[in-house]
Amino acid sequence: MKSKHYLIAASALMGVVFVSSNLIMQKLLASARVDFTENNLFTLSKGTANTLIELAEPVDVTFVYSRQVAQEFPAVRAYAARVRELLDSYESQSGRKVIIREIDPTPFSPAEDEALAAGISAINTNGQDPLYFGIIGRNTIDDEHVIPFLAPEREVTLEYDLTRMISRLDDPYPRRVGILSSLSGMTSPGGEGGYQILRDINKSFEIVPIAGEFQSIPDELDVLVIAHANPLSDRQSWLVEQYLMRGGSAVILTDPAAKVAAANGAFEFSDTPLSSDLGLLGKTWGITVSKMAVADAASALPVPVDLGNGRVEEMAHPLFIGTPAGDMSQEDLVTADLSRTVNMGAPGAILYDSPASGLTVTALMQTGPGPSLIDAEHAGRDMAPGEVLRAYQAHSGPFTLAARVSGKLPSAFPDGAPELVVPSDPVLAEIARAGAQNAPEHLSVASHSSEVILIADVDLLADDFYIYPGQDIVVADNGALVLNAIDALSGGGELSRLRSRAASQRPMERIDSMRERAEAQYFRQQGQLESRLNAAQTRMEELQAIGSSDGFFAGDLEADLTEIERAELSELREDIVRLRGLLRDIERDYRRDIDRMENRLKVINIWGGPLLVALLGLLVWWRTRQKAGADA
Repeated sequence: MKSKHYLIAASALMGVVFVSSNLIMQKLLASARVDFTENNLFTLSKGTANTLIELAEPVDVTFVYSRQVAQEFPAVRAYAARVRELLDSYESQSGRKVIIREIDPTPFSPAEDEALAAGISAINTNGQDPLYFGIIGRNTIDDEHVIPFLAPEREVTLEYDLTRMISRLDDPYPRRVGILSSLSGMTSPGGEGGYQILRDINKSFEIVPIAGEFQSIPDELDVLVIAHANPLSDRQSWLVEQYLMRGGSAVILTDPAAKVAAANGAFEFSDTPLSSDLGLLGKTWGITVSKMAVADAASALPVPVDLGNGRVEEMAHPLFIGTPAGDMSQEDLVTADLSRTVNMGAPGAILYDSPASGLTVTALMQTGPGPSLIDAEHAGRDMAPGEVLRAYQAHSGPFTLAARVSGKLPSAFPDGAPELVVPSDPVLAEIARAGAQNAPEHLSVASHSSEVILIADVDLLADDFYIYPGQDIVVADNGALVLNAIDALSGGGELSRLRSRAASQRPMERIDSMRERAEAQYFRQQGQLESRLNAAQTRMEELQAIGSSDGFFAGDLEADLTEIERAELSELREDIVRLRGLLRDIERDYRRDIDRMENRLKVINIWGGPLLVALLGLLVWWRTRQKAGADA
C-alpha cells in the first residue's frame, strides 16, 4: 500500500475510533460527574440519591418547555438549561427508573393539549404565543403531580421540589400534619388566603385542622404543629402530652409579644392572644419561654422608621432579628443547610437551665453574644429603635431562640387524666363527650421517646417577614425552617437538606462591590452638584426677573441691575456651565472602572487562549531546538 493511501486509511480509522469511543464513553459514563462549583450545584444531594435508589416503580417526568417563545427571555433559557441538566442527572442516577422526556407545546399541538390538561400554566408574554415552562410527573397507576411553572426566582428549591414530587409519586400517601393555632393565617382551609407557609405545608402534607376547643387528638398524625394557640385547658394539655408520650412529634411556636397579633390585621382574629407560652407542659419539662421579648443589636434588621414630617428612613431595629446561618446549629438537619437569615419579630428566649430527667435540649438558633430582654408589652407595640436602645441591657451570653427537645417526656398528671369539664354549650358538650369516649389510656411513664422542636417566635410565619411584597421572592429561610422541622419529625429529614441549596446564578461580587462604591460616590456628588446647580439657577432667575421688571427695552435684561448684581449674574452663568460639565463628567465616570474591567476580561477571553497556545508552541519549539543543539 502506498504511503499516501495508508495515511488516508489510518486517518479515517482514527476518526471512526474517536467517534465510537465518544459514543461508548457517553453511554458508560453518563452518570459520572466532576463538580467544581463552590456549592456543588451539579451534584445531587444524599437525600435525592437515596430517594432515587429506593424507588419501587418507574416514574415518568415530562419537561414542558416552549423553546421558541423562551428565546426572548435569557433568564428563562438559562434556567431551562439548568433544569434539563438536573433532570438528566436524575435519570442517570436512578438507573433509568426516572424516565425523562421533553415536549414543546407549540400552539394547537397535541403537546399543548397535554400541558393544559395537566395544569401547566400558560404564561402571557405579550406576544402571539404563551410560554409553557413546567414539569409533569406520573407513576404507573396514573397518579399525577405537576409543577405548573418553574419560576427562576425559586431555583433554590428546585431540587427539593423535584425530589418531593418523585417521592410522592412513589409513595402517594402524604404524611398527616395536625395544626392547632389561633392565627387565621395558619388555619385557612387548604391554605388558600392564609400565610404562604401554610400553602407550602399543604403542598407536601395532608393538613388536619384542630379546633381550639378540641377534646381529642386526631388519629395517625405524623406531626402536631402548635402555633400561638390559646391557653390549653388541663384536659387539652393532657391530650397533647399523651400523644407525645406515645412517640408523637410536635413543632411548637410560642411568642411573648406576637406582632402579627398586636397588629390585629386582616389575617388575625380579634381574640388572638398577644402572647403564648408552653404552659403546664413547659413547667413539667423544665423548659420555659421568657415573658419578656428579646432584642439583639448584633443581628438587627433594617426596617422603615417614620421620622415625622413625612420622612421615612430605614434603620436597624434590635427587636427585628435576622438570625444568620452562623448562629444556627450546623449539626441538626433542621438548620444545617439553611444559608439565609431567619427573620423574627420580638421573639422570646427558651430557658432550660434544669430540664427534666431524661430530656436532652439542643439549641438550634441563638442570638448574638450581647442580647437584651425588653418588656413584652412595650415590645409588642411600635417601639422606635432609639427607644429600644435606651432600654437595652446587654446579657452576658446568647439566648436560645429555637431548640430541639428529645427523650422520654414526664407526665404533668402523675395521678391520672384530669376530669372532663363538659361545656354549657350543647354542641360543645356533645363534642366533649365524643372525645372522651375516644380518649387514650393514661400513661404515667412515656412508652416511647419523643421529639419536640420549640421556636420562640410566631411572627416568622407571616409573609411580610420573609417574602418580598408584590414579587413573591423569598428573601429569608423562615419557611424552610418550619418545613424542615416538619419534614425531620415526620421521617422526611433527608429532604429537608434540599430546601436551601444555592442558586446557579452566582453574583459577580467584585462587580457588585465596584458598582455600589461608584453609586455611593456618584449619587453623593450628583446630589451636591445638583443642589448647587438648582440654587444657582434660582438666583439667576431672581436677578433676571429684577433686570426685566422695569427695563424700558424688553431685551435689556440687565437694565436695572447694579454693577455688583451684574457681576454676580455673570459669575452664576459661568458657574452653571461649569456645574453642568461636572455632572456630565460624573455620569461618564460612573461606569469607568466597571467598563475597564469588562474590557480586560474581553481581552483575556478573546486573546488569552490563543496567546497561551502560542507561548506553549514557542516553548516546545525552543526546547526542541535546545535538545537538537545538545545532540549535535
